[in-house]
Amino acid sequence: MSPDMITMFKETLDMFVFLAVELTLLFLVISYLVGILQEYISPQKVQSILSSRNGKGYFVAAMLGSITPFCSCSTIPFLKGLLRARAGFGPMMVFLFASPLLNPIIIGLFVVTFGIKVALFYFVMAMGVSVLAGFALEKLGFEKYVREEAYQQGELTTSCCDTKPAPVTASCCDTKPAPVVASCDTVCGAASHSAPQIESRWLRVWRTTWKDFKQVLPYLFVGVLLGSFIYGFIPTDLIAQYAGDATWYAIPIAAVIGIPLYIRAEAVIPLSAALVQKGMAMGSVMALIIGSAGASITEVILLKAIFKNQMIAAFLAVIIGMAVGAGFLYSVIFG
Repeated sequence: MSPDMITMFKETLDMFVFLAVELTLLFLVISYLVGILQEYISPQKVQSILSSRNGKGYFVAAMLGSITPFCSCSTIPFLKGLLRARAGFGPMMVFLFASPLLNPIIIGLFVVTFGIKVALFYFVMAMGVSVLAGFALEKLGFEKYVREEAYQQGELTTSCCDTKPAPVTASCCDTKPAPVVASCDTVCGAASHSAPQIESRWLRVWRTTWKDFKQVLPYLFVGVLLGSFIYGFIPTDLIAQYAGDATWYAIPIAAVIGIPLYIRAEAVIPLSAALVQKGMAMGSVMALIIGSAGASITEVILLKAIFKNQMIAAFLAVIIGMAVGAGFLYSVIFG
């Protein structure tokens, strides 16, 4: 094996270990803190807030979307719940845009990987465009493109990614049998000495955090592996030639390819870190991350049960427009 090849292997291994350790610790810490937050801000509480129609609803929806990502499997059922609760259409769309783009995991990864300046720019862009898009879609009358059946009552799963409410034969606060619905933040008051021990809230949150980490670990591993490989083996000149600052078309291409590729943020951010170090323009990286985190083919298929084609097209146009706009604006401001 040549000395150059040995050097590339060493650089790849060093980058893999560094990214794996750093991002694993960051994911666990932020996920745990979010889990504690969800103990106090439940999906039902968010739904109640967004169901009230007032002028502040757009900004409230954006802020709630940025701090309450819940679990990914509850995104579509949660949206259905907002529709059934007759939430304001504009704020509901703001929440739909903001929640996957601004969740604490993504912001934390941005800060650690690219620094506070880039993270702040990303946050402002995603927050601002989400609010403006929600406001515009409501004023343009896109609510008429919501399918009528989406407003119909049905089983809604918004707690802990459970598929069904779980009936139990007795509550821990009473001696009589009582049907209850299991939720993320069900905590009984003073239990009698004969009642079974209730799992600590902190331990319950940790179990959920660890479960979420195991689910996302394959994506995180793939992202770190690809990023490390690019860092160690892909020539810098090649990346700079096709995705550098001088290549204007790299930004729209990066914005579009993220959607069909369905790259999770946990994978695309460490991958993007390696691309930046190899010469990829930060504007293109910004577009790639927003495109991949903001929408996916899977999400679009699920949304077709709720929205008509015109609304689906508008949803994709907002995400792609946000990605391209953020990419070019970053290049202008910081380039």
